[in-house]
This record gives sequence, C-alpha cells and structure tokens, in this order.
Amino acid sequence: MNKYVMAFIACLLTACGAEQQSVPSRYVAVESDSGQLYRQQIQPLLDKRCVVCHGCYDAPCQLNLASAQGIDRGANPQAIYNGKRLTADPLTRLFEDAHTVNEWRTKGFFPILTEKHDAQLLQDSLMFKMLELKQRNPLENAVKHNEIIPDGLFEFALNATDSCPDVGQFQKYAGSKPYWGMPYGLPGIASADFELLQRWLEAGAPLAELPVLDAGYRDQIRIWENFLNGDSIKQRLVSRYIYEHLFQGHVYFGELEGSNAAKTYFKIVRSSTEPGQPINIISTRRPYDDPQVDRVYYRLQRVQYSIAAKSHLPYVLNNKRLQRFEALFFATPYEVEELPEYTPELASNPFKTFAAIPAHARYRFMLEHSQFTIDGFIKGAVCRGQVALNVINDHFWVFFVNPDQEALAEMDDFLSAQSDQLNIPPERESNAGVLNYWTEYSTLQAAYLKEKGEALNKLFKGDANLDLDWVWQGDGHNQNAALTVFRHFDSATVVEGLVGQPPKTAWLIDYPILERIHYLLVAGFDVYGNVGHQLSTRLYMDFLRMESEFNFLALLPGETRTALREHWYRGASDSVKNYVYGHAYLDVEPEITYPKGQPAKEFLFQQLQQKLSKVLSKRYRLEQPAVPEQHRQLLRSLHDIQGETASVLPEMGLLMVLDKNHGDRVYTVVRNSAHSHIASLLQEQSNRMPEEDYITVMPGFVGAYPTALWQVEAASLGDFVSRLGKLNSEYDYRELMHRYGIRRSHSGFWQHSDRLHEIFQQSTPIGYGMLDYNRLENR
Repeated sequence: MNKYVMAFIACLLTACGAEQQSVPSRYVAVESDSGQLYRQQIQPLLDKRCVVCHGCYDAPCQLNLASAQGIDRGANPQAIYNGKRLTADPLTRLFEDAHTVNEWRTKGFFPILTEKHDAQLLQDSLMFKMLELKQRNPLENAVKHNEIIPDGLFEFALNATDSCPDVGQFQKYAGSKPYWGMPYGLPGIASADFELLQRWLEAGAPLAELPVLDAGYRDQIRIWENFLNGDSIKQRLVSRYIYEHLFQGHVYFGELEGSNAAKTYFKIVRSSTEPGQPINIISTRRPYDDPQVDRVYYRLQRVQYSIAAKSHLPYVLNNKRLQRFEALFFATPYEVEELPEYTPELASNPFKTFAAIPAHARYRFMLEHSQFTIDGFIKGAVCRGQVALNVINDHFWVFFVNPDQEALAEMDDFLSAQSDQLNIPPERESNAGVLNYWTEYSTLQAAYLKEKGEALNKLFKGDANLDLDWVWQGDGHNQNAALTVFRHFDSATVVEGLVGQPPKTAWLIDYPILERIHYLLVAGFDVYGNVGHQLSTRLYMDFLRMESEFNFLALLPGETRTALREHWYRGASDSVKNYVYGHAYLDVEPEITYPKGQPAKEFLFQQLQQKLSKVLSKRYRLEQPAVPEQHRQLLRSLHDIQGETASVLPEMGLLMVLDKNHGDRVYTVVRNSAHSHIASLLQEQSNRMPEEDYITVMPGFVGAYPTALWQVEAASLGDFVSRLGKLNSEYDYRELMHRYGIRRSHSGFWQHSDRLHEIFQQSTPIGYGMLDYNRLENR
C-alpha cells in the first residue's frame, strides 16, 4: 500500500480516536452538591415534565429522558416502531446495546447536551434551545386557555413522522416551527423550573449514578442469585425457564419494601460473570438467543431509570416466593439429562426446550401470577401500535383451566407428541418472509386443534365431566384466577377481577395457549423486526384468541356455541368462523344444567362469578367502601350509557373529583368500542359498530395513556355526569371539555398533572409509574 495512503489512514484513525476521546464525562459523585442537584431536583423535574412523553421505546426521536444514561445518549431520528421495514433494524436498547457515549454516537445518536470542551454551554445545548424556544413562543400566544389547538400548529397523529433536529439544524427548525419547543404541544414549564434547568446546563449538566445499595438489598441479591445460579443441570434449566418468563419484570424485595412504593427495582439479566463480580450483560435480540458463552449466570441488575406506567411490570421476590419456586420445581422428582441448545427452532418452542420440567409445574408457575404473564404482552414492546392489538376485543374476561384436573395428568405426554405442531413464528427470527411461512403455521395449528378436539371428545366421553370444575378458582385465595382486559385502540390494560358489564367474549386459557402467548408476543417478539415478523406474529395471535374462545364456548350448550360464534364473527368469512370448529369439533355437552328462558352465556357468567367469588378482586368496582357514596351513586349511572353517546367519548379518560370532605379521587372512564368481528387485519374501522359501544367506570387508574383529562368539583359531579350522558355530537363533547376538560392548552395543565400523579402514587404505590401524554386528544 502507498505509504502516503497509509499515513493518511493513520492520521484519520488518530483524529477519530481524538474525536471519540473528546466527549467529556459529565458524571460526578452522587454525594457531591452537583450529584445531589441532579438526583434530587433535575431528574424529578424531567420525570414530571419530560418523561410523560419521552420514556421507553416509543419516545419521540428515541430520546429517553428517564435516566442519566438516556440523557447522555441523546436522540436518533430512526423510528423503532415501523411496520413496513423489509429487514430488521439494528438494536438500540438503552443499557443493553451500547454502554458509552462514543458507542451510541456510532449508532446514529446525537447529543442534546454540549460535548465540546470550548463550547458555549447553553447555545450548544439542544435541550436548552428546545426549552428556550417554548419560553420565547409560549402556547398561549397561539391558542387561548383550554381551547382546541388549531389544525396545522402541531402534528398529534400517533404515527406522525418525528422532527429530530440536531444543534446544527435547530435554527431552521425553530424558524419553520416556532411553537415546537419543549414540552411539545403542551404549556411551557414554569419560569422557576426553566431557570433551574438553565443553571444545571450552565454548570455542564452534571449527572450522577444512583446511590450505593445498602446491606439489606445486597443480602437479598445474594440470596436470589445463589438460588438462580445453582450448579446442577436441573437448577440451570429451571433458572433458564424462570429468566425467560420474568426478564421483563421490575422485581422488588417484598421484605424490604412492604406495601409502600418500592424504592428500588431490579431486572433479572443474563451475564457472563458469576455472582460477586460486576455484571457483564449478554445482549441478544431475544432472551433465549444463543448467549455464546460456556456458562450463563442470572443476575439481578438495578433498574437505573424512572418508572413509566406503560412498561411497569412489578414482580415481588420474597421468602414466600422462594419457597414456592422450590416446591414447584424441585419437590417433584424428575430428571434433567442435558441442557437444551439455543438454536432458534428449539429455543422458540418451550414445549421442547423445557420438556424435562413437568408441564404442571410450568403451568402453575405462569398461572399463579397470570396478570403479570398476560401483562407481558400488554406492557411489553409489542403493546405499541394498533396493528398489534386489533387482534383482541376492547373488553373481555379471562379464566383459566384448572391445573389440578386429574385428566391433565397426561398433559406431558400430549404436549410431547404435539410439540412439532406447537412451533410458532418467532422460530423464523426477525427477518421472516411476509407470506411464505403463513400456510405452514396455519397447517400446524389446524393439526394441533384436530388432535386436541379428538383428545377432548375421548376424555369427556370417558370418566371426565365437562363442568365448572374445569375452571381454576385460584386455590381459594389467588386473585389471578380471573382477569379483565381493556383495549384502548393501540394500548391495553389487564386488571384482576371481572370488571364491568358482562362482555361480548371471554377466554378460557389452558397451558399450551398461555405458554404460546408468552413466547409469541413477549419472549419471541422483536420490536425491531421486519414486516414479515410483525405480520406473522399478529396473524398467529388470531389463532390463540380463537382457541381461547373455543375453550370458553365448550362450557356452553352446543346450539349456543354456534350462535355465539356467529355473533362474535358477524361479517367474517366462513373460513374464519369455521377455522377452530372445523378442526377442533366438540361433540359433547357440558355437565351444567342451564335453565330455560335465560341466555346461556349470561347464566354461565353468573355461575363463574359465584364460583370465583372468594377470589374476585373488588379493587376496580364502584361498589366498595373506598368510593364515597355520593360519587358511587352518580358515576354508576354512566354504566347505562351505550351506543352513539358512548362512541363520542374518548378511549380512556381520567376524571379527577375534587372533594374537600372525602379527599380527591380519580376515576377511569373507558369506552369499549364494539366491532362486528376483529378477524380483519387492516379493516378495523369498517368493522366498527358504534351502536354497541358502552362505558366502564372504575375507581383509580386503568391504563397508562390517557386520551382525555377532566377535573370536577364534587358539587358539580352531577352536572358532569348529566352532560356526559346526553352527548349526541362532537359539539356536545367540546362543550363538556370547555367546562370540565383539561386540554393541552389549559393554563393549569401541569398543576393538574402533578396532582394526578400524586394521587396515583398514593393509591397504587407498587403499580405507580409516570403516565404517558402522547395520546392526549386535541378535541
């Protein structure tokens, strides 16, 4: 090679090295004055004013401000949520896929804080420029107090293209979009808050790590890491199973936190280093991908970011849980001869990977915290986006097959025989073809359903009875036995109990369904995957929904099953309506006496409510002592609202009632949108049936993405309820918002937001997290 070329390359590399080394470290000791400033004032302020839009995967421009590391990382114009990409995107997960500022810069992230030694600390700071732009052009200059923001001033569409200027592009951005300062589409922050941030930025924006954990936490970490990292093959397989099901969780130590808000959360991670050494995360797309190390260690890594409600999955670790794990996985004798490999075809199929662990133990493990299990796909990466969630109805109840049925004793043999039919799309990884694998999985599911139907018919024609004993009653104490799912168009919520009026549909989930939901939508789903991966995931979930509905319908008389199936899939093709029943035909009647003159589904719901009465959570019912009688009497009438009036309301609104006598309360008002069927991937609006919409009102917070905020004095609650019940048009709704709404343009927006979060934290300390305002309507 020419010596001049080599010299040039050497100089270039030296320059690059110097450029990389020039990025200053802004971290200071947490005990220092600057460290305390960041931890006690700056990050809490960012949480209240910025993380409500900039947290987790769906933060605009990937700017996640919930941690010091996210602030330092900066922004990236590449959208994570993209249902059209032909190939999977590179991973950019905070705390996983890069660990230094230089590494993030090579991945396309640009700074929001100045990184030049000789810089003007404010004028070279994108964060300051964005905040100052809002201060110079406040929202009230463009729109009056609590009025609708004029069209064209902002882009509020969920899938709008982000504008992500860096410092060099800011002048052009500000000139063309003078009102697009931060917070975006909301009132500016208070002058005192702006001045605080300005002083922090002028000081170089010092950041600080979290304080060192005390001895109590270190002891608990040692106990759990010892359990998870036993040397026997059986222990290693069990720990792999536990990790692959809990990796999304925010675990906390019950003995240390009690019932108060957890001060410290942890995540279970895979590390190449053993307990006692610094964690070295094994970063892979999926939790079951090949770690490429001789030995995996499961470690507890401290959560370093502020908690957002939309991704918060709390899971308690305590002595009781440890004893339960021991009983489930080690009290029953079984042998594990070898550890399974990590090939995609095997690792994506838990019925093969974990075949050595008794299915009863695996089912119990998932079942006893079923809300957490189902919440995994609701609050995980798959939750963002209407295409991912239009596979479920807006409101339905969930029950579970009783794990103690003697007939399930043969479940291991059945699953072993059917394991090939239980393969799911994630085995194709993140660059799946759009349609070329679809016939294969459809055929596999059809074969499995046929075998399942034959097994059930044989079972119930023998000694087993098909009756209510097939429904798990939570062992008489576990509130996970019955769940309610609310879908809010492109987000959803899972709560314990049977909440709201009897829904159109219900699921009865068995172990193979529960396990496939997890590996399809949680462990196996890649938010960075291509269109083929995302499409096949959604289409396969259709099968799991229909199979869950089939299980529930099995408890009804034969003629009712057909009628309900026709009603649930009005307008759908015959191939859709017949898919499950065409392959899993059930020709036995349940051993349940149905009275004449009463709809069978209504009677079945009543029987299930009675059967589960000891374990049904009442937390989200208006009929409870915590709800003042005046509130209950007025709000109860909202459950009578249905049809066109209900359809005018937003997906999910938070109603704050200011009550000097009983204390301020917050209620969630959910509109349940009706559809003729939900079997069409891209035709949801054409399947809408607004005349069947209805309302559910619940005390507390249900959902992380409010679309409307209301504030009412207790004395005016009756007027609010009356107006809401008479809604007939968009004009009526606008008048309601004028009087009681907290629109984006409300001068007291942030004060209301602060009080909202205060009540949330007081009422739900463990489940608390920052709400997300990206879905707030402009109506």
